[in-house]
Amino acid sequence: MINVVGRRKIFYTFSILLIGAGIFSTLYWGFLQSGHLLRFGIDFTGGSFIEIEFAQARPEAKAIKDVLSGLGLGDAAVQSAGDRGIIIRTKDLDEPSHQRALQALASLGALEEKKFDSIGPVVGEELKGRAYLSIITVLFLIVIYIAFAFRKVSRPVASWKYGLAAIIALFHDIFIPIGVFSVLGHYLGVEIDLLFVTGLLTILGFSVHDTIVVFDRIRENLRKGLGENFKDTVNISINQTMTRSINTSLTVFLTLLAIFIFGGESVKYFSLLLMIGVFFGTYSSIFVASSLLVTWEDWRQKRIAKKMGK
Repeated sequence: MINVVGRRKIFYTFSILLIGAGIFSTLYWGFLQSGHLLRFGIDFTGGSFIEIEFAQARPEAKAIKDVLSGLGLGDAAVQSAGDRGIIIRTKDLDEPSHQRALQALASLGALEEKKFDSIGPVVGEELKGRAYLSIITVLFLIVIYIAFAFRKVSRPVASWKYGLAAIIALFHDIFIPIGVFSVLGHYLGVEIDLLFVTGLLTILGFSVHDTIVVFDRIRENLRKGLGENFKDTVNISINQTMTRSINTSLTVFLTLLAIFIFGGESVKYFSLLLMIGVFFGTYSSIFVASSLLVTWEDWRQKRIAKKMGK
């Protein structure tokens, strides 16, 4: 049996270093350099999205930018998509500007427009606010649910502490991917869109599910009186559920890896986000969340011993 709880300080240190690196990269490359925590896409800032596919070989990105530069579209971002496709992001375009852009691009070869979206800056700000609200609401509801589900487990750790431990683990699971994407945004120009928010919410759901599985086993083992003390009970519970958690997460991870490799440009970074979230969500469920309960119980016992010593 692996002594996970006994080595919890090592896992705490590793997690704190990762979260600290993520916060630093987000603040340094995000807020301090651009005024935003992340490199937001047109979903949040407003702008236009054009996806086209050329009938023949795809022109170089520089040639596409040169063609668009004389149209007054601002600094257009060009990204490849598939074998012959191109995704172009520009400032918000009206229909005449949209048609002028297509005509200019057609001079590079026969093409077909696959998709065109345009979002105004006001709508973008509204979407950003709703994205923040949705994440905060999910976290709040998770605390309420876990506190209710474990309301009968009041000894030795209060039920609300299960919810708080889960929330700390969830912050761990979303701060690390955000930090990774702040680096990708700085070096590769990866933008944050509504699909990214969807990915974060998916990570939250997956991670809390894994955490609750461990918590539920702790609850059952406490009822059975398994283990010499609370620390021993938690360690036994983690080992009983570890194989299941790893196997489940590995299956999801391999599926996402296939999507990342073969799924195309439009879902590449979405699948990468989920892979990072699944990996660290499993890690936090096994090595962080339950160990926090033991740490709180140790602190409580020390306070009681200190009072009795007086």
